[in-house]
Amino acid sequence: MAATSVRSTGMTKDERFVILASSLGTVFEWYDFYLYGSLAGIIGAQFFSDYPPATRDIFALLAFAAGFLVRPFGAIVFGRIGDIVGRKYTFLVTILIMGLSTFIVGLLPNAATIGFAAPVILIALRLAQGLALGGEYGGAATYVAEHAPNGKRGYYTSFIQTTATLGLFLSLLVILFTRTATGEADFAKWGWRIPFLVSVLLLGVSVWIRLRLNESPIFQKMKDEGKSSKAPLTEAFANWQNGKLVLLALLGGTMGQGVVWYTGQFYALFFLQSILKVDGYTANLLIAWSLLLGTGFFIVFGTLSDKIGRKPIILGGCLIAALTFFPIFKMITTNANPALEKAIESGKVEVWADPAGCGDLFNPVGTRVFTAPCDTARAFLSQSSVKYATMPGAAGSGVKVVVNGKEVPYANAKDSNPAVLAAVQAAGYPKAGDAGIVKMSHPFDIFRPQVAAIIGLLFILVIFVTMVYGPIAAMLVELFPTKIRYTSMSLPYHIGNGWFGGLLPATAFAIVASTGDIYAGLWYPITFAVITAVVGFLFLPETKDVDIKAT
Repeated sequence: MAATSVRSTGMTKDERFVILASSLGTVFEWYDFYLYGSLAGIIGAQFFSDYPPATRDIFALLAFAAGFLVRPFGAIVFGRIGDIVGRKYTFLVTILIMGLSTFIVGLLPNAATIGFAAPVILIALRLAQGLALGGEYGGAATYVAEHAPNGKRGYYTSFIQTTATLGLFLSLLVILFTRTATGEADFAKWGWRIPFLVSVLLLGVSVWIRLRLNESPIFQKMKDEGKSSKAPLTEAFANWQNGKLVLLALLGGTMGQGVVWYTGQFYALFFLQSILKVDGYTANLLIAWSLLLGTGFFIVFGTLSDKIGRKPIILGGCLIAALTFFPIFKMITTNANPALEKAIESGKVEVWADPAGCGDLFNPVGTRVFTAPCDTARAFLSQSSVKYATMPGAAGSGVKVVVNGKEVPYANAKDSNPAVLAAVQAAGYPKAGDAGIVKMSHPFDIFRPQVAAIIGLLFILVIFVTMVYGPIAAMLVELFPTKIRYTSMSLPYHIGNGWFGGLLPATAFAIVASTGDIYAGLWYPITFAVITAVVGFLFLPETKDVDIKAT
């Protein structure tokens, strides 16, 4: 079939099964992976209970990020196996590792029961999940693309692209159902384990489906002809011609795609809960509705990329997101917590101190312990979502907290300071549970203007996600030759998503804490999205007309 020809008929029965089997298994795998992210706060309390609440949250986020950090290594290990042994059996192994690791989390005793061993085992399981996911995505995307006809790879692989969002959506639904059935108190104690335990059923279904698949026809033909690679890692990364493409795929594609993806879904959820103080039930419902409304656009943009190209859609999504993140998140604040927005605009909170006694609050790994009064005061205000300015005091002077021109007595406390808290609340900063903070009473409580507006804004963020993510699998598959495709495409994908994307929540929150500005964390995704837009526009080749059967 010529590279430019397009089959006019629809999918065959076998092609539909290939897409269903690959996509469904990947949905379950993403479900397993995202359960942890959605329950990070509760898991922090269960497994990092020896630390203060703020440190707990950061440790929980970092344990989540640990799974992302090892994804490139999983891509290398399983990518090599996939290019030597085959696509089918490799991603059968990855789903077994993922499913069993998730199931064991549901059985794992907490820190109060087995002490330090609990977080150690938890992190080990997260690393196993990350390694498995590092091999899963490349296998599923490559497998589907190698079954797709020329001219329709964007459409076919876009179904794989829906799986991450559908997995997150499924995890949110199971969490919401369990929360409702058990009640918040019991859910925090033991009910959170149920979604992890349920994953063993999903694992069984996924394995049964994948056992029915045949090997990719393109790979099988190449293997039968004796043309498969004996050393895919060497050919993929030691060869500059291919190594250059790997680098361009990262810097001009997956890096920006990763940060836009995680901002639009995970950081949005974290922003609602940890910064705007929206309760977990409502925040999960808001995200779930935006995902439900937006998921179909993965297929829309994947199909569109078959017609106009991968680059304009992916890079356009990165650029539009970078230009609009600030106004969108400010509008989310306006609707979700109007009292907080008003207090930020009208209130004036200052921390006066000798600059020599003020350190850097940037603490993404959560291991630093602040003891200096200047640092504890600013850290406390950040955790309370209070915007503050640090003002230079006289040399050797103590710390003064000034709220709207009035000095407030400050006690050097790490986690609480009643006088400062009362003063900022008197200045308009809302308490947790304030009547003005958005709250949904049931899943279909979506027609009130406040709720509908937030879902609409979150939906826009999901549209950005679908723009950058819908065509990315087709582009990555088309960049690399068959014999090293699994290895070559997996590494830039998982560095872009696992490192740049996976570290986003913890890093962005650390930026917020260190600056006193609830929106400052957005500079992280904006910076990388702009870099990707520029590098991709200048150097990344368009791939939509590549015939992968001939490479």
